[in-house]
Amino acid sequence: VLIFILLITRYAKGFMSNVAVLLGIVFGFLLSWMMNEVNLSGLHDASWFAIVTPMSFGMPIFDPVSILTMTAVLIIVFIESMGMFLALGEIVGRKLSSHDIIRGLRVDGVGTMIGGTFNSFPHTSFSQNVGLVSVTRVHSRWVCISSGIILILFGMVPKMAVLVASIPQFVLGGAGLVMFGMVLATGIRILSRCNYTTNRYNLYIVAISLGVGMTPTLSHDFFSKLPAVLQPLLHSGIMLATLSAVVLNVFFNGYQHHADLVKESVSDKDLKVRTVRMWLLMRKLKKNEHGE
Repeated sequence: VLIFILLITRYAKGFMSNVAVLLGIVFGFLLSWMMNEVNLSGLHDASWFAIVTPMSFGMPIFDPVSILTMTAVLIIVFIESMGMFLALGEIVGRKLSSHDIIRGLRVDGVGTMIGGTFNSFPHTSFSQNVGLVSVTRVHSRWVCISSGIILILFGMVPKMAVLVASIPQFVLGGAGLVMFGMVLATGIRILSRCNYTTNRYNLYIVAISLGVGMTPTLSHDFFSKLPAVLQPLLHSGIMLATLSAVVLNVFFNGYQHHADLVKESVSDKDLKVRTVRMWLLMRKLKKNEHGE
């Protein structure tokens, strides 16, 4: 699947190149079906049309423990979503304001509420979509709106749900390598703008945060002895990396970070002025040599 996507991206033009990931998934699905790796056993029994009944599992129960647990999970979701918003802004070339981020988080919260009403899980922004924006270079919001409408229509067709669920994991994994890799590359590009020359503490912040964030993935039992109430937070590498970065940034840089940035910008401006002066001086010397 990955090789097919790369070939389409390299040699196809226009629309075909933009939908390389979709074509790769279709190619992988057809190849898996010919190799008898696709399970379509529930396709015949699924109906063609069905309406989702709101709150079919019963009315909500306001349990304090469940509410606190879900709040902790949503905090992790919001932190992850903020990273996606910043990465997406970097891809489309738009600097996001705090108001833009707040609006995005508000949509995540409303989506979670609507999802719970229709018997679904809490919703979050998909990092795969950020990767798709980078791969396809399609930045239109109308594409997202159209995709949402298509997904709602597909949700009313159980046969389509069975067909999508039958896509083998290794097919999705091949496409995921491209999409998640794009998100990772965007994050690296954002981190590359950080000042590591005059502020050596930033290197510690990035290094330790990455190490702490990878801990749940590399060692599943590392936090097993800690209280159970903290487990939802400790199993999220994104949550741990974000908290580590915030705490370390306050510890090393304090609240003078903005002033440091101003000083750095002033020093950069002085450097440019000195460069221009040096160029003018060299030009004057050359004119004097020619005059002699």
